Amino acid sequence: WSIYSKPVPANGRELWTLFLQSCCITVVIGGLFYNWMFASLEYSWHLSIAMTISFSLLLLLTLFLVHPARCVFSMIMPTLGTKQGRKLLLSTCTMIVVVNITPNIISNIKTILQVIKCICKNSSESLLNSTALLGTASWEFGDAIQENVNSINIVSPMNGHFRFSLLKNSSFTYQQMQLAGEKIEKDFLAVEVLVKDSVRVGNKLVAGFSMLYLCFESTWYLKNYLTNLRFDNFYITRKLELLLVDRKAAHLLAGPSKNLIQSTGLKLSREEVMLCLVQAVLLTVALMLMLVVVAMDHFAFSVADTAVRKAAQLSVVPVTLSIKYRAKIGILPFLPKLLQLRSEELPLQDFERSYHCYLTFSSAHCSISPPTPPNPSVLLAVGLLFCILYTTVFLQTYAHRLCRKIAGSFFESWEEKRALYLYKKLSRRHKE
Repeated sequence: WSIYSKPVPANGRELWTLFLQSCCITVVIGGLFYNWMFASLEYSWHLSIAMTISFSLLLLLTLFLVHPARCVFSMIMPTLGTKQGRKLLLSTCTMIVVVNITPNIISNIKTILQVIKCICKNSSESLLNSTALLGTASWEFGDAIQENVNSINIVSPMNGHFRFSLLKNSSFTYQQMQLAGEKIEKDFLAVEVLVKDSVRVGNKLVAGFSMLYLCFESTWYLKNYLTNLRFDNFYITRKLELLLVDRKAAHLLAGPSKNLIQSTGLKLSREEVMLCLVQAVLLTVALMLMLVVVAMDHFAFSVADTAVRKAAQLSVVPVTLSIKYRAKIGILPFLPKLLQLRSEELPLQDFERSYHCYLTFSSAHCSISPPTPPNPSVLLAVGLLFCILYTTVFLQTYAHRLCRKIAGSFFESWEEKRALYLYKKLSRRHKE
C-alpha cells in the first residue's frame, strides 16, 4: 500500500510493483465490468468486449501514471460497496423483478383469457346446436299441424310448417372469436415487450449515471479534501493524537468532545444515525413497491389456477324442449250457445314430444396453457439483495470514514496540515 499510495516510485523495484498492482486491479475490474455490461445491462457480447478492452486499457494507464487518479479510484471502491453500490443493487433488483415476474403475471393473465375464450367458444357452439334442435322441433310440429289441417276437407289446404331461420354459418362466429383472442394476445405481448424494453433502457441510463456520479463524487471529495482544511475534519486520528502528545496537549481530548468522532471507532454520531434512518425509510418504500409486484404475481397465479380448475369442473347443462299440442273442432259452435246446449267437440290428433340437448362450457380440446406459479428463487434473490441493501445503509458511514483515511494515506503531508488545523481549533475552543 505504501508503494501504491506514493506519488512517485523511489526505484525500479517499486515501479514494477506498481505496474503489477495496476495490472491485477485492471484484470479484476475488467472482468467485473464485462459481466456487468453483458449479464446485467444485456449488451451484446462483442460490444461488451470492445467496451471492456477500452476501459481496461484506460484504467491501466490511469492507475499507473496518475497519482490522484489512483486515490480517486481507491475511494470509489468503498463508496461502490455502500452508497452507489446500493443504487446499482436497487437497479438490479428492479431488473430481476421486471424480467422475471412481469412475464409471469402476463402469462397467467393469458391463461385466464384462454379459459374465458374456451368457455365462450363451447357455449356458443352448444347454443348453435340448440337452435338446430329448435328447427327440428318446429318442423315436426308443423307436420302435426299439417296432418290436422288435411283431415278437415272443408278447409282449404295450407302449409302448416314454420319458417325458422337458423344461423348455419358457425365458422364465421368461430373466426370472429379467434380474431378477438389473437388481438388480445398481441396487445398483451406488445405491453410485455414495451415494459421490458423500457426497463432495460432505464436500467442502462441509471447504471451509466450512477457510475459517472460515483466518479464525480470521489473526485469532488478529493478536491475539497485538498483545498479546504475544514472539510470533513472532525475525526480523532492517529496523527492528531501524536501531535497532541508531542505538544503536551492531550488534555484537549480528555473531556467529552461533542463534535469529534473517533475515526477507528464503531460509534455513530446523532447526525449519522439520522442519515441512516432516512436512507432506510427510502429503501423501505422501494421494497414495498416491489412487494406489490410480487403480490400481483401471486394473485394472478391464484386467479388463473382457480379459473382452470373451475372450468374443468363445469358440468354439462341439460336443456329440454317440450311441446304439447291439442286440437279440437267444434260442430256449429254458435248453435249451442243460442240454445244453451252443451257444445260437441271432436278431438283431432294430439302432439306431445320432448327434445333434449346439452350445453357444454368446457372441452378437453381447448388449448389452455397451465398457470405458471411464482418462482421462489426470484423472491429469494430479491430478499437477499435487500438484506445487503439494508446492510449498506449502515456501512455507508464507515465507508465515508475509510475514504478519508485513503485520502490521508495518499497525501500524508496534507493530512498533517489538517491535524494541525484541528489542533489549533481545539486549543481556541479550550481557551474560550
